Amino acid sequence: MYKRLSMVMFPILLVALIGTGVWGYLEHQEKNAVLIKAENQYQRAFHDLSFHVDKLHTELGNTLAVNSTSQDAYKKGLINVWRITSEAQHEISQLPLALLPFNKTEEFLANISNFAYRAAVRDLSKNPLDANEMKTLNTLYERSAEISKDLRGVQGKVIQNNLRWMDVELALATQKEPQDNAIVDGFTTVDKKVREYPEINWSPAVMSMYQKRDMHMLSGPESNAEEIKQKAAQFLGIQDASALQVVENGPGTEYQSFSVTAPKEGTADGAHMDYSKKGGQLLWFAASRNVTEKKLDLRQARDIGAQFLDEHGYKNMTAVNYDEYGNVAHMTFAPRTNDVINYIEKVAVQVALDNGEVTGLEATDYVYGKKDRQIKAPKLTAEEARKVLNPEFKADSVNQALIKNDIDEEVLCYQYIGRVNGGLYRIYVNAETGAEEKIDRLGAEEAAAVTPT
Repeated sequence: MYKRLSMVMFPILLVALIGTGVWGYLEHQEKNAVLIKAENQYQRAFHDLSFHVDKLHTELGNTLAVNSTSQDAYKKGLINVWRITSEAQHEISQLPLALLPFNKTEEFLANISNFAYRAAVRDLSKNPLDANEMKTLNTLYERSAEISKDLRGVQGKVIQNNLRWMDVELALATQKEPQDNAIVDGFTTVDKKVREYPEINWSPAVMSMYQKRDMHMLSGPESNAEEIKQKAAQFLGIQDASALQVVENGPGTEYQSFSVTAPKEGTADGAHMDYSKKGGQLLWFAASRNVTEKKLDLRQARDIGAQFLDEHGYKNMTAVNYDEYGNVAHMTFAPRTNDVINYIEKVAVQVALDNGEVTGLEATDYVYGKKDRQIKAPKLTAEEARKVLNPEFKADSVNQALIKNDIDEEVLCYQYIGRVNGGLYRIYVNAETGAEEKIDRLGAEEAAAVTPT
């Protein structure tokens, strides 16, 4: 009996054992293939980074070598610097450096990118690089040479010793201190040197890119938790504020604010709001819920959103943008003053399309952008500015609009909404210079919302 059972079971167990071995081998091969692919991607990103930082140094030198009156050559050189630096930043993002102290080098490259871009897009024939900017370019040329040299040193060690990036990723992920790891040591050395560089005199335009919104930018007295609770209750239309919970965020810092939570039927976890401590201004409100059907159209949602804003103190608002998903209308409104649409003080509103309930409000731009502005009269007429547009462009409407351009300057524009090449576009033309500042392609469903009434 035992012998007969063994004769039956042995082949089965043998096949199972062989199958397990084959499965394990295939799994091992598949895992190795994934690791090899990841390693190859890391190696490619690293060698491309080294190449582009070296190329950056060369391009900065080429730009400095041209005659100071050759504005076209300067523009071309600065555009190349911006492009190369952007590629280097992209390659850094592909490397497992999240746990390495490399943020100063990333910030340095980001500043170079913004400096080059902002200088390149302006009219250098009217506003050439000044002495401080030329000095900055020379400084960037010298420091990029040092960074390039250090990265090439790391690259040489990687190639010579056949070092693997996967070892770095594993060590960082497990929070183990790699012993004598040339890659980690090399990147740490680069970042340490960048940290020790004397501060560069970046232009105000570049630094404005990194201007953080903090409470020092706001006006008004500081609010306490009880005052915020009462404001939130009033906003929500709640008579008894006792059910509201208020938590202070960042006490003692420049980002002090209050978060409010209120019970709300139909939502997963109630309504949520954030208020600034200074001035007690509402930053955002959300009472999200599932909206399973659509009963309202765009115009109805737009009118509901406009009425809601008017009732809560956001006056003279006009719809300027529209989108819809999940049976919820997502609309942007901007104030219109003296026939100028002010995009800098915009707010976003969400309206549920089943019953018209307002389920969200984003007012951060409004809070931080609101101030008294003296808007100068446009130098160009709408007809004069219209001449720079494509002759095939058929304008449905034109309005004056205050926007921020690509270099973060507030500019008065003519906003033309119209059609060309089968699409609907919003085009902004500078009302002083006639330059096309921005072009937005709009979805067909936006037509009713963006066309002023």
